[in-house]
Amino acid sequence: MEISEILSKCDHTLLAQDSTWEKIRAVCDDGIKYGTASVCIPPSFVERAKDYAGGRLKICTVIGFPNGYNTTASKVFEARDAISRGADEIDMVINVGALKDGDDAFVENEIREIKKACGDKILKVIIETCLLTEDEKIRCCRIVTAAGADFIKTSTGFSTGGATREDVALMRKYSGSEVKVKAAGGIADLRDAEDFIALGADRLGTSRVVKAVKAMEKAGGK
Repeated sequence: MEISEILSKCDHTLLAQDSTWEKIRAVCDDGIKYGTASVCIPPSFVERAKDYAGGRLKICTVIGFPNGYNTTASKVFEARDAISRGADEIDMVINVGALKDGDDAFVENEIREIKKACGDKILKVIIETCLLTEDEKIRCCRIVTAAGADFIKTSTGFSTGGATREDVALMRKYSGSEVKVKAAGGIADLRDAEDFIALGADRLGTSRVVKAVKAMEKAGGK
């Protein structure tokens, strides 16, 4: 697979707590230079990044992040606020506790309400696979499909684990054909990226692919 094709599927990500505008601007510069699908950044930087990118790059941000246990009303507000500031894509975290309580209707309704707030903007639903049983993962695939979200996403990268090949294959198998899959967390290199794409991932949430390409360029320049 061409490196440019892999990069076009990457949400180049910086969500660290100590993110500064200088770091966010550098991520935007990378996203523009390497043609990534988007940059995924904290909500507080969305408006500034949107202005800085000037239409050259899609801006993605996170909602209910990273734990997902915010109220539905607060998540809906976050989504509307982010979109009003220029976000093109929203990555939300489900209420994992509600899922484990068996309240699938609550989880589905919350996703549906946030999707409504997003309108024609892309909504990706983070289910935090590392905290779920196989049955819970399958239920999530069905819930996300029924709620009308655009993507189902493995992980925040802030919990006990990230994407695995097995989880990406499972999500592709049990999600509706109209729902795309995003693998995030633990994508170490270009080999990982190719594997996840081959298993059915349409997007990759990572900063390491761009870093790997930069390292290859540097080595080639020596």
